[in-house]
Amino acid sequence: MNIQRNTVQRQIVLESLKKGAHLSLNEIYSFIHNEHPSISKATVSRNLYQFVKSDLLRLIKLMDGLERFDSRTDLHHHFICNKCGIIFDIEIEYPEDCLENIEQKYNIQIDNHEIAFSGICEKCLNDIAQSHDPID
Repeated sequence: MNIQRNTVQRQIVLESLKKGAHLSLNEIYSFIHNEHPSISKATVSRNLYQFVKSDLLRLIKLMDGLERFDSRTDLHHHFICNKCGIIFDIEIEYPEDCLENIEQKYNIQIDNHEIAFSGICEKCLNDIAQSHDPID
């Protein structure tokens, strides 16, 4: 019986990830808690980290120490807005030998990597530009 309940809870956690991309534990828990108030935050957290361990989710560790969960598990990179906090995927191409060159230069083995760009997103840049426009 415990296994079946865990399976249902795991499915609820997985379904909650369809609510948005790059969500924090608190955001995911809020979605779940609204529809399933009996599921604890500890259960949600435990399941999320199990999904990361099983490569069903990707954990994004932000520069400020916060963590976000990404249902997209292929190798890709992110942009983080310093003003509004939005995170979105960045599709970039870089030379195939880039990682090999780094490994050789520093005598290391790279198993995984992530590039996270930070700055100000297009919407926030537009908001800033509009706030500086003179009023007619």
